[in-house]
Amino acid sequence: MPSVPTTSLDLGDPALVADPYPRFAEERARHRVAWHDGLGMWLAFDHASVSAVQRDRRLGRIWRDKEPTDYLEPFNLLHRNQMMENEPPVHTRLRRPVARAFARGHVERLRPRVRQLAEQLLDEVDPDGFDIIGSYAEPLPVLVIAELLGVPFSHTDDLRRWSQAIVRMYEPRPSDEVVAAAVAASTDFADLVRELADARRARPADDLITDLVATELSQDEVIAAVVLLLNAGHEASVNVFGNGLVAMLERGLRPAEDVPATVEEMLRFDSALQLFERTATEPVEVGGVTVDTGQKIAVLLGSANRDPAVFEEPDSFDPARTDNPHLAFGVGVHFCLGAPLARMELAESLSALVGRFDRLRLDGAPESRGTFTLRGYHRVPVTAA
Repeated sequence: MPSVPTTSLDLGDPALVADPYPRFAEERARHRVAWHDGLGMWLAFDHASVSAVQRDRRLGRIWRDKEPTDYLEPFNLLHRNQMMENEPPVHTRLRRPVARAFARGHVERLRPRVRQLAEQLLDEVDPDGFDIIGSYAEPLPVLVIAELLGVPFSHTDDLRRWSQAIVRMYEPRPSDEVVAAAVAASTDFADLVRELADARRARPADDLITDLVATELSQDEVIAAVVLLLNAGHEASVNVFGNGLVAMLERGLRPAEDVPATVEEMLRFDSALQLFERTATEPVEVGGVTVDTGQKIAVLLGSANRDPAVFEEPDSFDPARTDNPHLAFGVGVHFCLGAPLARMELAESLSALVGRFDRLRLDGAPESRGTFTLRGYHRVPVTAA
């Protein structure tokens, strides 16, 4: 009987967090899928296996409340009622109202507003030196998603702080301090959304919260949907922008004339979301192994997006790359609903930046967030002088 492929990849190793791609390449060359004893799950490394896992309906997002359940109820509440943590038919019921609201044109009508906000933020920076994450990449998508949903701008600092506290729970083995911060943030976040939802029921407005409270979703489901949209609606944009811009500036590159093509390369080259778990509802063969019922398999999106079997010169950043079937937004039923918004924001913010500063360059070492699952920079000092 053939031996099971295994891996001891340490996802918390600072060296791997700093640059996981050489290790991914080594692992991918040895096996497509491998068992990780420490994590108690399978890891998928190559593009074909990662894509297959995300498309296979037998490998689902099966939410299990985090324990202790009483203590973690505020965090669990936001996730058990969330479309991303459920499979059809529950997923379909939760996703449909949000998809309908997005289809009403909320995203495209925001394009001029995104460019206006981008220009306003750039007006406020000092070209001699500024942190492009804190001054530009971070506030822009927070302002956009807040405006789309109908959250007052006075709460934007809270939204970013709460979001960062919650998403740190997605890292391998979060500390007690991380858990406590996530519980507190979940409580405060839900309280704000509940208050806004009640206000929209009484006084409808032209925003996404108004659309959602008019659907069949329960109060808890509306809260979970809004928190998911606020978190996912800016986390991806902030980190994709920062990761991609650093990659370009380190190589002395500029966006291609086809800016959307450069955005796709930013999404591929240094993926903001690195790991996404699925659970087998029955035995499933993938990548040469069998994932048994109840076992988890995590797709490593950053590894898949550097697979040389799919991408020519995968470790090179090509701003004009056209053949680019990256998996940054996922595939299948859990394909990211906010992908059109993220793509539009990234294209507009990148165009505004390079249109304003044609000599932009790094002004010191970028500071990593130090997290694996959601990969990004805390601070990126730049100068345009």
